[in-house]
Amino acid sequence: MKRLFDIVLSLSASLLLLPLIILTLLLVKMTSSGPALYWSQRVGKHNKLFNMPKFRSMQVGTPQLATHLMQQQTQSGSYLTPVGSFIRKTSLDELPQLWSVLKGDMSIVGPRPALFNQDDLITLRTSHRVHTLQPGITGWAQVNGRDEIPIPQKVALDAYYLSHKSLWLDIRIVCMTAVKVIKRDNITH
Repeated sequence: MKRLFDIVLSLSASLLLLPLIILTLLLVKMTSSGPALYWSQRVGKHNKLFNMPKFRSMQVGTPQLATHLMQQQTQSGSYLTPVGSFIRKTSLDELPQLWSVLKGDMSIVGPRPALFNQDDLITLRTSHRVHTLQPGITGWAQVNGRDEIPIPQKVALDAYYLSHKSLWLDIRIVCMTAVKVIKRDNITH
């Protein structure tokens, strides 16, 4: 049932958002050199690596670090493309992940896929069996704090989702995500 939900929702969203997807692609291409899509190596179900697409919001050659680590290392604004902050604040950079859902690497709802080098997050998720879930575009941790919460709390929220997952919870998370995106709650550039 979850896979059917993912396919129907991702196909519907792709068709509905196609003009916005094309516009975002053009904005990225026209304002910075390099490809419009950025393929990030992420950790999927059972800790298997996969490549996840995003619209490129950072300059080519930016180190692959989690948002909180990037902010600690440098002013995150120095790596952003001219439209990078805008597409991140509006979550437009996430739209290509609908492809990963259709392909089966991701789900609409699940824990956000960790970067390949986020060893602390991967280890903690594995110890709580969260690694058995398909990663998602959005998840229980995203609607309850996103990047603003520490990793142990994020994993606790992911573990809560693991033990309470249902179609109804997924629908609730999708609705909460829509509200958060519109309000721009907990969205960093």
